[in-house]
Amino acid sequence: MLFRKQAPYTEFEDVALPHLDELYRSTRRMVGDRSSAEDIVQETYLRAWRSFGRFQKGSNCRAWLFKILVNCTKDYWKKSSAEPVADDSDRILDEQVARRPIPRGITDPEMIEALKGVPPILREVIVLADVEEFTYREIAEMVDVPIGTVMSRLSRGRARLRHLLSEPAAVKKRAAAGEGKRGA
Repeated sequence: MLFRKQAPYTEFEDVALPHLDELYRSTRRMVGDRSSAEDIVQETYLRAWRSFGRFQKGSNCRAWLFKILVNCTKDYWKKSSAEPVADDSDRILDEQVARRPIPRGITDPEMIEALKGVPPILREVIVLADVEEFTYREIAEMVDVPIGTVMSRLSRGRARLRHLLSEPAAVKKRAAAGEGKRGA
């Protein structure tokens, strides 16, 4: 009898736990806070464990976990309401679509910091597409929106990220950091 109870746990452990670090890193990029990311990933695994009986053995466990993660992250944003929801008005869309070149030499910490300035609804699509490399179709299934909406959010999110990375203050800060290295 004890063996029967442990078999699902062992199977869950084998297929789901290898994705733990990846889920945490993505969540950290989405919410920007270590503690919240840990809570969200914990909730993701709790929900995954509870619904593991419905998981289709042999299917893409990574995509299944990320769908649960996206839902947990949305719940977090609803509860915290600290992050603004993206404004889809034409005025904001026009502002965000302005193309600016991204300066060379962007570091990972600068990119992560700039990503925090992107509205969460756009940030999650950027992380899923550009970091985790899910297809538009997979992302659409995860966030329960049409593929066109995924493409639109990704375009607007990338435009916002470009804007944040090309702001004069950020460029000056990077230039000053580069000069300090040369003078040393």
